[in-house]
Amino acid sequence: MDILRHLGQYLDRPQFPWKKLIVGFQITQYLFEGFLSSRQYRILQQTKPPKTLDGEIKQETFDKSQAYGRAKAQFGFVSGLYSQAQNLGTVYYDVLPKLWDLTGVWLYRYSPKGFTGEIMHTIIFFFTYNLITTLINLPVSYFSTFVLEEKFGFNKSTVKLWVTDMLKGQALGIALGVPLLSAFLAIIQKTGNSFFYYLFLFGIAVQLFAITIYPIAILPLFNKLSPLEEGALKTGVEGLARRLNFPLNNLFVIDGSKRSAHSNAYFYGLPWKKHIVIYDTLIEKSETEEVVAVLSHELGHWSLSHTTKLFGIAQFHLFYIFALFSVFINNRSLYQSFGFYNEFPIIIGFILFSEALAPMDTIVKLLMNILSRKFEFEADEFAVKLGYSTELARSLIKLQIQNLSTMDADWMYASYHFSHPILPERLGALGWSSREKEADPATTDGTKSSVATGREL
Repeated sequence: MDILRHLGQYLDRPQFPWKKLIVGFQITQYLFEGFLSSRQYRILQQTKPPKTLDGEIKQETFDKSQAYGRAKAQFGFVSGLYSQAQNLGTVYYDVLPKLWDLTGVWLYRYSPKGFTGEIMHTIIFFFTYNLITTLINLPVSYFSTFVLEEKFGFNKSTVKLWVTDMLKGQALGIALGVPLLSAFLAIIQKTGNSFFYYLFLFGIAVQLFAITIYPIAILPLFNKLSPLEEGALKTGVEGLARRLNFPLNNLFVIDGSKRSAHSNAYFYGLPWKKHIVIYDTLIEKSETEEVVAVLSHELGHWSLSHTTKLFGIAQFHLFYIFALFSVFINNRSLYQSFGFYNEFPIIIGFILFSEALAPMDTIVKLLMNILSRKFEFEADEFAVKLGYSTELARSLIKLQIQNLSTMDADWMYASYHFSHPILPERLGALGWSSREKEADPATTDGTKSSVATGREL
């Protein structure tokens, strides 16, 4: 506590150029990530697949993957510049203090009696700011879905579904955000300088609540979960769970094809009660043993305690963030640098603190990706020991082709951005050697796959 208090006093210096420092962080990170993207773009201009994939991927598939990668990279350059312009505009035009004052006027004029104070003001400010940023970013989202993805045959969404999902997301954000934000502020207001201990415990409780409530109340708003039908796949998965003493409670199929043909599988739940979810697209495009191999990899993460370790690291990171926030929460020079001279709202302090923490977060991201790639290799090795080496390799190749995922990567770009090893690295670790080139599903069954949208195998 004394260390944090002294550090807070040391950093609260009148006339300290916090605005210049934070803007400098933003520009430096933007230039650094642009440098990495330019290195990766040179890889995407290559005309031959990596030697490891020679004999695995047809030239036509590789060319399509490279073209898709370049299109995404070009879009990333433009959208990144657009985002950076927003950040700089927000700072240069003092958007935060002006919006805080405006929402304060709204609160004073239109709110009922009893609905005043910093918490209510913060709620109105936060959701107004969120709505504005959502509207500003609509063109980027629309272009990504209905131009870029449409061009490569990946998009299965409609404008109606896209708008509906956005409205559901906003409504859900309000329904969950209001009580969570209110509790966040109330804890800080009522617990004094030791607030970060209580925020930490609150954060753990929220995570456990989310694990429980997400599949029950949130996921069904966007997708449908159906019990896996009886058959060879269900028998195989249940047999794998028994073999590993995995506490399987339910086996579900999710209608991922509603929006895309992206394929995946995952598990969720409390330690004593787990549920497995398999994308319908994975079942459609894979053999039974390949799906079981995918799940042997996923359950490898559970058996090797990767999920527990990552959860523990996340809690340490959460505590460290809240503890450091206690250093900045009363930093008047930070507030004043951004135009807050008379009021010092907690939420503004947290936003500015998050910006100041960006360099440290960049390092944390790099280290977490290194650890994640290590865990992926270990989960692959786990599947190999279970006897699924060939099936897992075939499944990885199929997913790579279906998603037109990156076939090769610059080592600096991959180290910073990728949480998973690239396909050549994984096949090499699996000791895979092919007998024939894999066919492109788009040329054999007339269907297209969607771009991967997050964590893959």
